[in-house]
Amino acid sequence: MNQTFQVQGMSCGHCVHAVTQAVRSVDPQAEVRIDLPTGKVEVQSGQDHAAIARAIEEEGYKVAA
Repeated sequence: MNQTFQVQGMSCGHCVHAVTQAVRSVDPQAEVRIDLPTGKVEVQSGQDHAAIARAIEEEGYKVAA
């Protein structure tokens, strides 16, 4: 299932890596696409939306509702 998140606070390649790793901590098979300038994170995963958002927030980024 395709899920979209609006993530605030990403500004560099390290941020992209951190968010990707956070998503993959919930679903190791997830496909993650990040548009850094807009903060849009698209995730192809069958895992729960809230669980993925929580993992991203645990990395220190804010996920807009």
